[in-house]
Amino acid sequence: MTELWTQLLGGFATAGTPINLLWAFVGCALGTAIGVLPGLGPAVTVAMLLPITSQVEPTASMIFFAGIYYGAMYGGSTTSILLNTPGETGTMVTALEGFKMAKSGRAGAALATAAIGSFVAGSIATVLVTLFAPVLADFAVTLGPPEYFCLMLLAFTTVSAVLGQSTLRGMTSLFVGLAMGLVGMDQITATVRYTAGIPEFMDGIEVVLVAVGLFAVGEVLYNALYEGRSRQDLNKMSRVHMNRAEWRRSVPAWLRGTVIGFPFGTIPAGGSEIPTFLSYATERKLSKHKEEFGTTGAIEGVAGPEAANNSAVTGTLVPLLTLGIPTSVTAAILLSALQNYGIQAGPQLFQTSSTLVWALIASLYIGNVMLLVLNLPLVGLWVKLLKIPKAPLYAGILIFATVGVYGMRQSAFDLYLMLAIGLLGVVMRRFDFPTAPVVVGMILGPLAEAHMRNAVAIGGGQWSVFWERPISLGLLVVVAMILVLPRVLKWRRRA
Repeated sequence: MTELWTQLLGGFATAGTPINLLWAFVGCALGTAIGVLPGLGPAVTVAMLLPITSQVEPTASMIFFAGIYYGAMYGGSTTSILLNTPGETGTMVTALEGFKMAKSGRAGAALATAAIGSFVAGSIATVLVTLFAPVLADFAVTLGPPEYFCLMLLAFTTVSAVLGQSTLRGMTSLFVGLAMGLVGMDQITATVRYTAGIPEFMDGIEVVLVAVGLFAVGEVLYNALYEGRSRQDLNKMSRVHMNRAEWRRSVPAWLRGTVIGFPFGTIPAGGSEIPTFLSYATERKLSKHKEEFGTTGAIEGVAGPEAANNSAVTGTLVPLLTLGIPTSVTAAILLSALQNYGIQAGPQLFQTSSTLVWALIASLYIGNVMLLVLNLPLVGLWVKLLKIPKAPLYAGILIFATVGVYGMRQSAFDLYLMLAIGLLGVVMRRFDFPTAPVVVGMILGPLAEAHMRNAVAIGGGQWSVFWERPISLGLLVVVAMILVLPRVLKWRRRA
């Protein structure tokens, strides 16, 4: 333990030099701005900036890239809450309750709990990375395809059963998402499927495109079509901070979100999307204010998922640094940045490049504080966006969404597809179908399919492989309980 603290203090000495602090600040500020823009995201940004690795020394560039990664997670919550436009896939769940809080005049509280929750979760997760990285990485390696598939099955059932008024409607939305996720190239056999002969579908449908279409474009079109029936207090603004009751409700949600999110960052099970949805489902089940979910907006529904998102992002550093295994797209690009310097991530990294590793870990502590200082004072400024009249606000959202989606692949086809998905979002909202399971199914569907096929291959073609392994069996039991128990309890109450 003494050696660990000595190395960490050495890391702070390296990360605390003026030039490294400047790189951390620029990375955090740039990441926050990137998070606000749908379609860019940290992976694209880090990939675009990879050429700087030929000009900047390794420690400074890794601190810079980590700042972008962290900042994008913070920034993505801003537009999710204020405009119902997720800047990052990890902040889609924040839009569910955050936007409703903004519509009911509590945008300041939603932004504050997102910023503080991100700081709390990021700080706790960084401590866990410092203390337990090798142990958690060793456990993650023991999980195989059967466990990953059952984990995703748990995410599917939890999200579909909890979101919306009806489990049947939730499952229907999930299958729409699964169908979208299967379009394009088969991951295992490389055969093209479900493209209807349209060449643009060969690469699949972009997740960000679907998220922006369902949430942002769908919201705008719905309000345009049903303006007379929509609430007139959409742009009402009140305080820009949390009151005592909201602090009491947020703190347990932050801690639960951190606990849920961090382990998911250490395993290749779909990034930060699963823990954010699971955190939202947990908060909705445990909340004493269930009537606020889906109506005026529950602060726990913002606090928990934001904490889960940021702790999962921090958790990705565990397998990246200790095993050289990236568990997200951005982590994969960070790995390629290390390789550009001739540095091989893995068990020997802590010995061969200890200065870089501990400076990077120390920069996470510094970056968390920087992001809190950057974001909290700006809450009042961001909330002023809600003072914009509805017509120009909605026009701005459409422009924003169009630029973001077109910027991904420079494809006009993507814009038509975004509009079509926006119309689907209007229909789903009109008939009370939840939109979140669509995105979950689309993100995790291809991953779940690949893990299922690999698991069956491992079991020699036998499906029994899923209940012969204790962890996957335990997850299947939990899935069955989620589907069966509520109906049994409802039947008993009626009886």
